Order: sequence, then C-alpha cells, then structure tokens
Amino acid sequence: MFLSSCLMALAWLGHLRFRDDISFWMALGCSWLIVLPEYVLNVAATRFGYSVFNGAQMASFHLAFGVVNVALVSHYVLNESFTVTQMVGFAVLSIAMILITYRP
Repeated sequence: MFLSSCLMALAWLGHLRFRDDISFWMALGCSWLIVLPEYVLNVAATRFGYSVFNGAQMASFHLAFGVVNVALVSHYVLNESFTVTQMVGFAVLSIAMILITYRP
C-alpha cells in the first residue's frame, strides 16, 4: 500500500516539476500511466489487508500513506521544505493511526 501511495503522489504532483516543459495533456497522460499500476497495487493491498483489518482501517492506511507520500514527493521532487508544523502533524497522524488500528 505504501508503494501504491508513492505512485499516486507522483501522479498527483510529479508533473509540476515539468510544468513549463510539457503540456497539460502530456502531464495528464503521464499521470494516468502512473496511476494504472498504482490502482492495481492499491486494490491488491486492500484485498490482502482486509483479512486482518476492516475496511475503514484499510482506507485509513491508504489516506495516511497518501499524506506522507505527498509530503515526500513535495520535498524530494519539488524541492519544497518540511516545516515544524508539518512534522507535528505527522506525529499526530501516527497517533491517529495507532488509535484507528487499536484492538482492545
């Protein structure tokens, strides 16, 4: 699921690095080519993980991985910097994921 989210973040943001070099339609086509294997990985991971976690937990994993990967792509592909508040947000997100997956 983490790899799936990596690909999705690249599809969402990766084309911004080349916004002056390629047209909108080229960016759209490249994004769709990245999204197709992402979707296969996402469906496979969700179906596999559903044997251990419920649907809401699986969706939460997908969203949390998405947030982290968007930040990573923003930093490493778009050269944007992390802020202290973002780091605090990731810590809160980690706590949220622990609470969401906790089984008493």
